[in-house]
Amino acid sequence: MKPLEVLFVEDNAGDTVLQWVALEESPQPVKFHLARDGEQALNMMHDRSFDLVVLDLNLPKLSGYDVLEQCASTTPIVVFSGSSDAASARRAMDLGAREFIIKPHHFESYKAAVRRMIEKWGSATAHA
Repeated sequence: MKPLEVLFVEDNAGDTVLQWVALEESPQPVKFHLARDGEQALNMMHDRSFDLVVLDLNLPKLSGYDVLEQCASTTPIVVFSGSSDAASARRAMDLGAREFIIKPHHFESYKAAVRRMIEKWGSATAHA
């Protein structure tokens, strides 16, 4: 099975580690790519294709909203944010995010959220 190419756009080192650990336990093979700011994310998305982009909103250089506004990709983008504000979710969805997931605070819940995202969007991409 070909690995799912996933771009994680995350500037928080702790969240990056949690995402990596969650993927190590995923039954689906995943190739982990990382952008630490919005500008780097747009450059990476311009240079290559991904099966899924997991995007934080609060980023240096360009915010997640900026990435959504400037992104010309048809790749599914899932916002994975610490913000639980309904207006943030609505704005992200209006800008083209396919889903908005609030980052859980507990380790096991966080890992489970990442795995569910990979399972859902990985199977959707494979059948697209």
